[in-house]
Amino acid sequence: MSKKTLGLIHTSATLVPVFQDLCKRFIPDVQTFNIVDDSLIKNVIQCGELKPDTARRVVNYAASAEAAGADFILYTCSSIGAAVETAATLSKVPVLRVDQPMADKAVQTGDKIGVIATLPTTLNPTTDLVKRRAAVAGKAVTVISKLCEGAFDALMGGDAAKHDEMVAAALKELSSQVDVIVLAQASMARVIDMLDAADKKVPILASPGIAIEYLASVF
Repeated sequence: MSKKTLGLIHTSATLVPVFQDLCKRFIPDVQTFNIVDDSLIKNVIQCGELKPDTARRVVNYAASAEAAGADFILYTCSSIGAAVETAATLSKVPVLRVDQPMADKAVQTGDKIGVIATLPTTLNPTTDLVKRRAAVAGKAVTVISKLCEGAFDALMGGDAAKHDEMVAAALKELSSQVDVIVLAQASMARVIDMLDAADKKVPILASPGIAIEYLASVF
């Protein structure tokens, strides 16, 4: 029996080793390859939203991954989620947006769901996804969204410590208002490990690990 192949499509090269480690841990028998195009997220940030031209390019990468032999395709960026859902309708192999398993888990976990992001272009699509996945599950939820303004700029400017400090403060504040918190960006996941146990009042969900665990159940 030949090995299954997972094609991962990223909008940042920094996510390649993150997902590489997760794949080795959860799906060691699955072959992987990576497609990286950081111009996609740069265009989204510059325009303040996902524009049709960028969405078309996102969709085209699914065809490229399929042609390269992917049996399953995972897009690892939440900001391009709407285009990923379009790609899923056009591909011959399953296509998954990285935050869908996380959104489903959040809906299962609580009625009050917090969504936190450092970019408005990611906050809105993730908030929308959580609401839609709750509707699919037939569950009424309240979603509280919080933007860490300035944190992304700090990270891009090389001040990771300031980014982490701002995200941690927002997580502590939001945890007193909700049952579960969703991190809209994979880049925020490392902050969870920096929090004291006392500050983790509610479950904090990050998409990378949850997505790969989900794939382990379907491969």
